[in-house]
Amino acid sequence: MGKFHDSFDRMIKGEVEQPPIMKLIGMRVVSYDKSGASRFEMDADERHWNPMGTLHGGVLCDLADAAMGFAFASTLEEGESFTTLELKINYLRPVRKAHLTAGARVVSRGRTVGLVECEVRDESNKLIARATSTCMVLRGEAAAGR
Repeated sequence: MGKFHDSFDRMIKGEVEQPPIMKLIGMRVVSYDKSGASRFEMDADERHWNPMGTLHGGVLCDLADAAMGFAFASTLEEGESFTTLELKINYLRPVRKAHLTAGARVVSRGRTVGLVECEVRDESNKLIARATSTCMVLRGEAAAGR
């Protein structure tokens, strides 16, 4: 089992704090599956708006990126870490105030490269955005940050 599983479980139970970016934006991890899936939620409101009075695209991208990161990290083994090689998002409708859910799943997980996808939906289950991420598994010194 990877090093992330225990901290993910404890984070969902509220035993450890969520990462600072998650607290700053107001998103929370709801669930994850060790086979490569996760679910995040957030309540979007005026503090997340851009100058046009709609949810800033970067906030939606952060939500999707976090969900995809947790999904991919759940597939890692001891001694492995990962980095994102590419992130793409399609914005499909504007949001002002909404309860958003980001559901991510690993589509393909090779030894070195993986593909993750995410759908962000509102409380009416309308598709707000769709994102994909290409991730690279790091091992050895690269996984240790050297």
